Amino acid sequence: MGFFNKLKEAALKEAKKKIMEELGLGGDDDETKPTMTTEEFERTKPDELRKDIRMISGCQDRQTSADVSNVSSFQLPDPAGKAGGACTSTLLNILYADEQVPEDDLSFVEVLEEMRIKLKSEDYSQIPQLSSMNPIDVNTKFDLVPDTATGTKRAVMIGINYVGDDPGELSGCWNDVLNMKKYIQDVHGFEEENIVILMDDGIHTEPTKANIIDAYKTIIAQAEENDAIFLHYSGHGTKLRDDDGDESDGYDEALVPRDFQTNGMIRDDDLYELLLKNLPDGVHMTSLMDCCHSGTILDLPYLFKGDGSQTEMTLDPNMNLDAFIEKLTGKLMEFLQAKMAASLSL
Repeated sequence: MGFFNKLKEAALKEAKKKIMEELGLGGDDDETKPTMTTEEFERTKPDELRKDIRMISGCQDRQTSADVSNVSSFQLPDPAGKAGGACTSTLLNILYADEQVPEDDLSFVEVLEEMRIKLKSEDYSQIPQLSSMNPIDVNTKFDLVPDTATGTKRAVMIGINYVGDDPGELSGCWNDVLNMKKYIQDVHGFEEENIVILMDDGIHTEPTKANIIDAYKTIIAQAEENDAIFLHYSGHGTKLRDDDGDESDGYDEALVPRDFQTNGMIRDDDLYELLLKNLPDGVHMTSLMDCCHSGTILDLPYLFKGDGSQTEMTLDPNMNLDAFIEKLTGKLMEFLQAKMAASLSL
């Protein structure tokens, strides 16, 4: 951390301490930090955080995600090949079954819990999660693309098998992309020219760090109000030591591009800048992350686990909300002052 960043951090900490003392909350010690309710957070959060961003992840941060050698038990229509990711294959299995009964739409909670039941029946321990920028009523109809997204539908789909890596080569990531591509085209009407595919198959654009970043930048730059963005990643995920102090567990989650050995990973902090921070207002974005340690890889504040432990979305209790707000908006002090004013008015 540079000298001026250290000065800024110290100033923010001191200013926050004063505000917390005015609130009668004992300063900045971790033990005295208040637990925010959803109502408090929604009432005081900056407008920049009121974007329609949601993510389905195949597992929690501490879990690994499975690669399935034979997806026949998932009963996908005309699958691209035998292998596939457990998360992608399970989700497609449930969504295709739901399409067969159009009068009985599944809710978010039903999709997530059915995913967990299916994964458990196949002896996978991973717990799927839904996270979002805004609270979602998980008892409402599940959708990859909201009905309100009436504009152009665009997708970036990344499948990395790490061909030739030993250890580390995967077998199902290309198939995941092709199977999911078929679904979003057949069911949601995505057009071929609006789907960008990156795969290390020698045919498509190579999923290097630079190419992935460029694809993400481009889809955000193209987006306009009422458009829908779908992001799908199937490959390795990992955890790295947090390098800027914004992670409560001390680790960043990261995507593993094909050239990671020479050019490094794509950290969750990078995804902040690429996707969340620059998403235009009125654009709907859904991400499916089928990789290890993907639970909070977009660091979205609301969380719902598909293990039956929750009945509604809640603020992620492990999230550093101060760092989240400061990084995305630079308005931590305004947020705390608004919270203080709201508390004093009660």
